[in-house]
Amino acid sequence: MSAAAAVRHALVAREPDISTQVVDSYKYAASMVSRVVSDGYIGMVKTIPQMYRYIYNRAERATEVGPFRTWIHQFSATNIRPLMERTKPDVVVCTHAFPSGVMAEYKRQFTDAPPVIGVVTDFAVHAFWVHDNIDCYAVASEETCAALLQRGVAAERVIVSGIPVGEQFARPTSHREELKAALGLPGDRPVVLLMGGGLGIGPLQMMLRALRRVDAPFSAVVIAGKSKRQHQRVSEAAQLVEFPVRVLSFVENVYDYMHCSDLLISKPGGLTVSEALVSGLPMVLVKPLPGQEERNTRYLVDRGAAIRARRERDLTEIVNELLAANEKLSGMRAAGLALAKPNAAGDVADAILRLARVRKGPPGDSPVIRAVPAEGWVSG
Repeated sequence: MSAAAAVRHALVAREPDISTQVVDSYKYAASMVSRVVSDGYIGMVKTIPQMYRYIYNRAERATEVGPFRTWIHQFSATNIRPLMERTKPDVVVCTHAFPSGVMAEYKRQFTDAPPVIGVVTDFAVHAFWVHDNIDCYAVASEETCAALLQRGVAAERVIVSGIPVGEQFARPTSHREELKAALGLPGDRPVVLLMGGGLGIGPLQMMLRALRRVDAPFSAVVIAGKSKRQHQRVSEAAQLVEFPVRVLSFVENVYDYMHCSDLLISKPGGLTVSEALVSGLPMVLVKPLPGQEERNTRYLVDRGAAIRARRERDLTEIVNELLAANEKLSGMRAAGLALAKPNAAGDVADAILRLARVRKGPPGDSPVIRAVPAEGWVSG
């Protein structure tokens, strides 16, 4: 959803009269499927992550599309037909693999289907993304591009844009102390930012426990997300620490907290780590979900932009070392900025507009862009 919003903003900046809409693609699947996908996925990665890893890897190696997934795509493609006839989008933009598969099936069923662009929001691309009739892919890195080429995607169908993030993350912050003061944070010590991901399943309580044993002075900000239960648990855990800590629910200005922080401790979701890269924020990554987050972790650690903490004790030792060694943090920051692609949303927007012009109506008509995230799409 964040990637869709960033692309949408970049589109409007280029074409103020453009019509855009963000759609929840799961609403067009069977209600049973929507519940299974959301509840089943979260439950599996929480309780039996090894099973999810097995399913993820097996699905990636599969040479044939499973009958159930084929049926889901066919069912959803038929269900979105009225939406497409009503809005007549010039381009559909998918920021998740599920709607990418739905739109691939839609293009097989209907000859008037619009062009489709898939925006891959991790540093690895799963086989579920790959379809022979997706017109363009926007990917995070040259390595991701190479993976698509190995799967038979033509080079002219792939752009290396980076993962789209809001433009606010790239804005230079020359007055960090003023920003700290505006946010009510202590100005005399480093700030450690803790985030648990959009699903609210990050181990924030464990992070706080690990930080209790850190020797160097620091303050912490915890962004617990939209889960009231998670916020309550983290707030209770925060009562046991001796360092200054602020616990927040979902916030719109994550970029402000990234800009005034010295270190991020987080799960390695594709959007979160991309925002941190663009913000120049070094990362310690914990508890990656099997599959895509494990691959995000390897990509960032191998390139020096992040460190992985496998256990609570490791996290304590890593934070102690980093807060005591400014040169280490500086090196990680430089490595992250070398990977960052702050213009990703704009590059994706330009690719969308190129596709849209193919289907644009008479002069003066504005293209319609529909974006489709995991939970939805952006079309236009």
